[in-house]
Amino acid sequence: MPAPGDRVGAHAQPGSGAEDGLEGMYVDTLREVQEGELMTGHVVAVNQEEVVVDVGYKSEGVIKRSEFTGPVKVGDEVFVYLERKEGEDGELILSYAKAERMRTWDKVITSHEKGTPVDAHVLRRVKGGLTVDMGGIEAFLPGSQVALKTLSNLEQFVGQTFPVRVLKLNKRRANVVVSRRALLEEDTANKREELLKTIQPGQALKGVVKTITPYGAFVDLGGLDGLLHITDMSWGRLAHPSQLLKAEQEIEVKILTVDAEKGKVSLGLKQKSADPWLEIETRYKAGEIYEGTVSSLTEYGAFIHLEDGVEGLVHISELAWGRKVKHPDEVMKAGDKVKVKVLAVDPKAKRISLSVRQAESDPWSTVVEKYKVGTKVEGIVRGVADFGVFVEVEEGIEGLVHISDLTWSRKVRHPSELVKKGDKVEVIVLSSDPVQRRLSLGMKHLQSDPWAAIHEKYRVGMEVKAVITNTASFGAFAALDDEIEGLIPLAHLSNKAIKKAEDAVQVGQEIMVKITKIQPSAHKIALSAKLASQERPAAGQ
Repeated sequence: MPAPGDRVGAHAQPGSGAEDGLEGMYVDTLREVQEGELMTGHVVAVNQEEVVVDVGYKSEGVIKRSEFTGPVKVGDEVFVYLERKEGEDGELILSYAKAERMRTWDKVITSHEKGTPVDAHVLRRVKGGLTVDMGGIEAFLPGSQVALKTLSNLEQFVGQTFPVRVLKLNKRRANVVVSRRALLEEDTANKREELLKTIQPGQALKGVVKTITPYGAFVDLGGLDGLLHITDMSWGRLAHPSQLLKAEQEIEVKILTVDAEKGKVSLGLKQKSADPWLEIETRYKAGEIYEGTVSSLTEYGAFIHLEDGVEGLVHISELAWGRKVKHPDEVMKAGDKVKVKVLAVDPKAKRISLSVRQAESDPWSTVVEKYKVGTKVEGIVRGVADFGVFVEVEEGIEGLVHISDLTWSRKVRHPSELVKKGDKVEVIVLSSDPVQRRLSLGMKHLQSDPWAAIHEKYRVGMEVKAVITNTASFGAFAALDDEIEGLIPLAHLSNKAIKKAEDAVQVGQEIMVKITKIQPSAHKIALSAKLASQERPAAGQ
């Protein structure tokens, strides 16, 4: 078989005197030019149906115009494939498409053997990857081999052309598997190696945030990933890198250290600007008041942003005057503008202690003048405890109404029986202590003491109706009216021997009782159901 480009025959002109010799030459040529050969030729004619090509044989060859996907014109040199010879004159039937396919196979085989890249055009998305065309040969590009990381949207590559590397090849089955990722990894490795040789600590580079972790972010510097630790992101306090960065964000970083042997690079973001804690004491002085923004809240206090990279802590005890704050969100929220007083500055530890309450005047300093004993005030119930009720009379001032000062008339088991958190109530000031920050309040004192005139209404020996309000191991309590409540000892609940009050009476039951003893100063009145008139049988009979 002649090599591509060799002429396989020569035209002889009739009447040249060489016809006899040429006849022999044609015969030899026809034996040499065999079907399946690849050769070069020149386009001598083009029409809508055919392209005529001269390959140096005694007759031109014909190729279907449809085999040429691009433009073709007279004079173009083309590679052709000899499919067959027809007729007595040996008319050549040629194929441009098959020649291109054979040339492509040679190129693909060479690429596979030497590892050189070959261009591929993406035709369509298929299951598991993409189908690509490499000059007439279709190959499979797996989804995992398209990019450096697996992508869910492969449709974006349809219509693109890029170099690939041949991974697997079976010409007999026309099976070719290629990879774009192999070339990308090689390119990345080359860039990474080159960067490691050139970058120096202190150098500023632009990069793209690849991934974010709780301890930092990995930044692609163009083939080389560097670690930007969370402590090197900001001079201020960060709970998580995502507060400052997001994936795919382009940032400029500073090279801190380079370990060429291990291929590790540490990066800094905060190092691009001067440390704001230098000479911090000249800008924030103890005792002075400044304005800041609440940046975050914790169980133990609130962090206040004073300037870029500088935050101070307001301990929970320094949030408000006169009230116990359980959590900072009771008095502020992130984003609030607040005035704070600097208590202390520690440049080495990079800490500033602040106070919100001390930035304002202490409301307890005037509590004695504003809330004199006997003064009636209105307040809001801020808390209910077993021992009493906390009432806020103004911002920063809370007083306690002890359970014993809630009402004259009832034995209160828990303050929640009378009031609940959020209620607006009227109270009377019983005492104040600005040093201990205590304000004693009363609610029952707003009404006259019904026990002061108890003898005008009740006397020993009187029989009255009563309603059982509560039971205990030692007896039962019974209300004589809306204000007076007395005790019926267990032994006086029934004529029968009983072990517990519930054996004789139930809460809400109405019974007849006899008053046996009255102690106005102790707010006590003793009752007996057993001694009540026999005309009205006592409970339990």
